[in-house]
Amino acid sequence: MPSRQLDFPVFDADNHMYETTEALTKHLPDSHRGLVDYIDHRGRTKILVRGKISNYIPNPTFQRVGSPGAQEEYFRHGNPEGKSRREIMKPMDALPAFFDPEPRLELMDELGLDYAMMYPTLASLVEERFRDAPDECHIVIHALNQWMLEHWTFNYEGRIFPVPIVTLPIVERAIEELEWCAERGARAVLIRPAPPPGLRGPRSFALPEFDPFWERVVELDVLVAMHASDSGYTRFTNEWEGVSGEMMAFNQSLFQTSVMHNRAIEDAVTSWVAHGALTRHPRLRVAIIENGSSWVRPLLAHLETCYQRMPQAWEEHPVDVIKRNIWIHPFHEDDPVGLIGVVGVDNVVFGSDYPHVEGMADPLSFVDQLDGLPDEQVRKVMGANMANLMKVA
Repeated sequence: MPSRQLDFPVFDADNHMYETTEALTKHLPDSHRGLVDYIDHRGRTKILVRGKISNYIPNPTFQRVGSPGAQEEYFRHGNPEGKSRREIMKPMDALPAFFDPEPRLELMDELGLDYAMMYPTLASLVEERFRDAPDECHIVIHALNQWMLEHWTFNYEGRIFPVPIVTLPIVERAIEELEWCAERGARAVLIRPAPPPGLRGPRSFALPEFDPFWERVVELDVLVAMHASDSGYTRFTNEWEGVSGEMMAFNQSLFQTSVMHNRAIEDAVTSWVAHGALTRHPRLRVAIIENGSSWVRPLLAHLETCYQRMPQAWEEHPVDVIKRNIWIHPFHEDDPVGLIGVVGVDNVVFGSDYPHVEGMADPLSFVDQLDGLPDEQVRKVMGANMANLMKVA
């Protein structure tokens, strides 16, 4: 049960579903069966991607999961007692509400949430593991979106808004997927904060070759959500450590933990402004989800310095562009009030990351981090800003 009741609508920008084992497999065309599969490996079910076991998420069936918000104190106060990962995670049997929309709506009522964006969980492994196979990547992502539409819809009862993925390697295919999703009710699409790989290799999504895609996003009035994902940066940390292997969601090395906290989203936001996409498409709306906000102040300071040194190179001041086009979801352990002072209250949205372990067990407790703000500003952060982005009355 929530710790309190709020007298205004609450819109959670960051909720998650746990996918069933059909999510990535049911709608694969016969010609591509086996691109993704599940196998028994030493008594445990593992996901097989292109014939290789992925341990990105150690339990891809999600039957046993960490308790919602189990890491909340870990991220807020650290781990002074040196508890093990299992002690912190507090494993539990997954609830039906983690997998299906009808019980999830009931759970949202119990939690005090009126609306929620609903992101997939396992899906974040797909794009990086198909980085050298762009055609196949588009096929697997479309199969996932078909499952999501069938299982969750893209707008459940006007309260749950599942977010389909659009992968960008081949621009024409990306536009087709965007239109397919929008025609079926999607009000937002999920874009990975990473250079899309393609037939000619990786390159930024903010370069002019992607302009036809962003033009269509604006025409369809669709929100772009950039949610934390496997952005491929493990390749770089592997070089520093002299190892090989994939990103592990819950088992990163000390070096990885130390250097990679905000790197992907800093690079993604910098690309949005330095490569000019947000200047060429000033009506584009980009929500930065589950990336926190500790990166915002240092990045804006750095961009301010770059502008002062090279004003002639920028068509617009980069900080102004960010404040116009980008909305930010701070973590519960961040300083949302301080963030509001930097980017303005209209650009900050609340998200709980429920039911993930690193999120919040009681989403409404986020309001405690807004203590001292005027009521109107609290209402904006806790719901109104996200409702405006998603065109919810």
